[in-house]
Amino acid sequence: MLPAFLTTFLFSISALFAQRTAKALGGISANFWRMLLATLLLAALSQSVGKGGVPEKAQIWLFISGLVGFGIGDVALFQALPRLGSRLSVLLVHCLATPSAAIVEYFWLGSTLSLLQILCIALSLGGVAIALAPTKRDGPVSKGFGTGILWGLLAMLGQAMGAVLSRKAASIALAAQHPMNGIDAASARAWGGIWVAALVYGGYLLRKHWRNKADLPPLKAPLSPSEKRQTFFWVLFNTLAGPVLGVSCFQWALGNAPTGVVLPIVALTPLMILPMAHWMEGERTSRREILGGCIAVSGVAMLARLTAY
Repeated sequence: MLPAFLTTFLFSISALFAQRTAKALGGISANFWRMLLATLLLAALSQSVGKGGVPEKAQIWLFISGLVGFGIGDVALFQALPRLGSRLSVLLVHCLATPSAAIVEYFWLGSTLSLLQILCIALSLGGVAIALAPTKRDGPVSKGFGTGILWGLLAMLGQAMGAVLSRKAASIALAAQHPMNGIDAASARAWGGIWVAALVYGGYLLRKHWRNKADLPPLKAPLSPSEKRQTFFWVLFNTLAGPVLGVSCFQWALGNAPTGVVLPIVALTPLMILPMAHWMEGERTSRREILGGCIAVSGVAMLARLTAY
């Protein structure tokens, strides 16, 4: 149980630091530097404590999984974070990725969905809708809220498809009697993600260069030396808490407890982040958001347990 709770805590911390780096550097820059650091750290860990690498056929699927999940999914997430905040972004992505992955598996891999699983999916969707729906009491919707929802949905689809592709790779590895180590698999996925992050970051730098030549306002104000040092530590903590230590604890948890025990605990991430976001960022949480979050997490937890068995 300890590694599962550690995973939930680390994923929550990662989201909070991701929010800060996205605001300081901009979503594209923050995601690139985080992805680059994660790729290097995971490669070093894979070489030192890995267990024989990944089968070639599975490696291809993991690379594609990284392109979709670590790449497209994380690029979109870092665009959603400054617009929605860490609470709503994590709620949108974590609570919709699981049922979306279940639906994709149903149509692609032939995994059946029972009536109870469908009801759990509907419950999680309803909970997210309750938490995100603006009300008159909230006042006018901020300018970037709608755009943030679209980026969040794209991030959710990236996470869901990345998970399904990873499961495809795992099934190929098991068929080849070469089960994968979690660190080796994460490292293989990271190499796919860094390509997308680098391409998007390169396009951002080109746009920034042409804006400077045209004497247009800069896309992002330059940081002071103290802000640069602070932002470096935010990127480092975000990287360690998410794709490095968070994923490692997740694999540790799955190696010591059934999936039906681990996944419902990890699904608590959107709720654990509520008091953290209030403490670290001063974000206020309404009763409606708490209610919607509880409903969505309950749906995901029940779906995870039903899927495991």
